[in-house]
Amino acid sequence: MSLIKRTDRLPLIFDDIFNTDWFGGIANEHKIGFNTPAVNVKESDNDFIIELAAPGLVKEDFNIELDNDVLTISSETKNEAKEEKDNYTRKEFSYQTFKRSFNLPDTVNIADILASYDNGVLLVKLPKKEEAKVQPKRLIEIS
Repeated sequence: MSLIKRTDRLPLIFDDIFNTDWFGGIANEHKIGFNTPAVNVKESDNDFIIELAAPGLVKEDFNIELDNDVLTISSETKNEAKEEKDNYTRKEFSYQTFKRSFNLPDTVNIADILASYDNGVLLVKLPKKEEAKVQPKRLIEIS
């Protein structure tokens, strides 16, 4: 069973018409891909692994929540710099936020979910329940 990506966006019939990049700028910035980190989901015999590429952040920037078998990974960062010299003032600020949600299959052991962040990659390990793991092939004897 695979993980299902959830978005907070409702489908719009005229989405492509109204969000076309007519003036050479960046269009459709609210869609996955503009500020949303790329995600890989891998399945093995024993677990699912979610890899989220988020360089430049620290582990304290992330919030991982589990609510009714929906795993939500989010981040919000704010930076502000101000400089005053001679007759000018420079003030720069940035704000980044994202949220990704995944429906977890019934086979995930939610009590043992682990997360780590290293070299710009958030890794979330979703172990499978014992009964969901692939059992080795065996020969059944006929009596």
